[in-house]
Amino acid sequence: MNIDRVVLGFAGTVVLVSVALAHFVSPWWLLLTLFVGANLLQSSFTGFCPLAMILRKLGVRAGCAFPR
Repeated sequence: MNIDRVVLGFAGTVVLVSVALAHFVSPWWLLLTLFVGANLLQSSFTGFCPLAMILRKLGVRAGCAFPR
């Protein structure tokens, strides 16, 4: 897997977990969903993603959206 797929998979997992937590624990967990969505939006314009930087340092293969 490359960085692009890992970032999208991680973001999707965090969104699903935060929605479940919002349903079962507290609606305040939707702020985490908002944060992930805002981060995905800004990274689409700027190309900056903190998770991609961490994955790059861990040796995950570069992708199209987050090249080396």
